[in-house]
Amino acid sequence: MQRISRRRVTSLIAGALAAPLARPAIVSARSSQTVFIIVPYAPGGSIDGLMRTIAKAMSEALDQPVLVDNKPGANGIVGAQYVARAAKDGTVLLAGGTGPISLNVLLRKNLPYKLEDFASVAMLCNGPLSLTVNAKTPATDVKSFVAYAKSRDKPLFYATLGPGSVSHLFGIMMGKSMGFDLTDVAYRNNPASLMETLSGQCDLNFATPAAVIEHLRGGQLRMLAVSSEKRMPNLPEIPTLAESGYPDLTASFWTALHAPAGTPRDAIMRLNAAANAAMQKPEIAKQLDIDGLIVDTGAPERLDAQLAKDAAHWGPVIKSKNIVLE
Repeated sequence: MQRISRRRVTSLIAGALAAPLARPAIVSARSSQTVFIIVPYAPGGSIDGLMRTIAKAMSEALDQPVLVDNKPGANGIVGAQYVARAAKDGTVLLAGGTGPISLNVLLRKNLPYKLEDFASVAMLCNGPLSLTVNAKTPATDVKSFVAYAKSRDKPLFYATLGPGSVSHLFGIMMGKSMGFDLTDVAYRNNPASLMETLSGQCDLNFATPAAVIEHLRGGQLRMLAVSSEKRMPNLPEIPTLAESGYPDLTASFWTALHAPAGTPRDAIMRLNAAANAAMQKPEIAKQLDIDGLIVDTGAPERLDAQLAKDAAHWGPVIKSKNIVLE
């Protein structure tokens, strides 16, 4: 596993912030070749739907076909491996994210690809986790929740999407930061975990705000905080964990575009410009709002910085518990 120093992380983040946003005017050198965005999940999910909307907008910016091709399997490994071995000409991209790229590289020793097999094209968006409890829980904010958790004579059960998932690692971080015991319970998907939280069988859920908002309005669940840097525009009354006294619990999951390593820089910049232009479309902004996601764009270096940040953020958690996935 590649080790990245804190100095290197700081340098990459600073470079990403300083790098100028790629302008849509860069989109030129039109081609009749189809660009395929490989989505490493089955059709019908939220990422699949979002990428189809983005692909349509990128096609308009590039003046060439951009299509989504689903290659699900093995927690994103099938699709990521396909892109790592694809032609280095800018016609095959990966709709990557925290799980398929950052966490797989950190968690799996026998992965059929490595971080260096990809070239960053563009960050697209990110989203926070929530700290959500059953409405019957005797806690109305983070402070009272911590007091409640510490007063119990048994650990709290929290929902995850399996070992090594963002929700699993976040629970480890939270228990350490807040000073009480948590026990993870794996579920096959978010709806299954929410059903258990609604029934009271699971004490705590880190599902995305969009996944729980209807249950909040129905009075069945209570969201105490979100893990984003700033409050969510559609939930302005919900504080961040940083505001609540836990800045170390600021975290997010993200979606981005990667190309095979060795793709020419001019092709990457052309695709970057098209992706940035697409993310400014009103229809995409509306879909992101529904999904509880935040636009996060910039030069390719912005994605480089995110990858380095993930290694510094999640790597120590994984190492502390010696989590290894086959």
